[in-house]
Amino acid sequence: MSGRLADKSVGMSDSTETTLKHLRHAVRLSREGMTTGCGGPFGAVVVRGDKVIGEGFNRVLIDNDPTAHAEVVAIRSACKHLKDFSLTGCVVYASSQPCPMCLAAIYWSRADSVVFANTIDDAAAIGFDDRFFYEELTKSIDMRSIPQTRVLVPEARAVFDEWNSMQNKRPY
Repeated sequence: MSGRLADKSVGMSDSTETTLKHLRHAVRLSREGMTTGCGGPFGAVVVRGDKVIGEGFNRVLIDNDPTAHAEVVAIRSACKHLKDFSLTGCVVYASSQPCPMCLAAIYWSRADSVVFANTIDDAAAIGFDDRFFYEELTKSIDMRSIPQTRVLVPEARAVFDEWNSMQNKRPY
């Protein structure tokens, strides 16, 4: 009996089967990246319809890039595939609940939704505690642990004004 028939026999819907298929793909990627020394145990896929259009695993260590989280890698892959910055109509499947950076990237990409397996508490239990970042983002700028200082530079405002008046800009 095929896996599909076996799943149907225990009452799984097509959408549940699809969800599990894509989450298991993300989990396989998480293991691949982890066991090859690329980074932590995180994987993600971007799906439009039922087609995977982008995938990735954590590449922080191999790329020496703190932004190379699985979701960001998968988003970059999907956008390159689509030749578009917008992932409207797509779902991001992740082996773990996205950190604040990845969640922001998902919002910027305009993906329709996120489906994840492990939680932020599960990640914290193995040494990936994102709570600090979530808490920092709720603080006023003057209360954050990394100092942020505004310095007025008229040229900076001029560039914004120029952007605002451009007729041929492509908003995003």
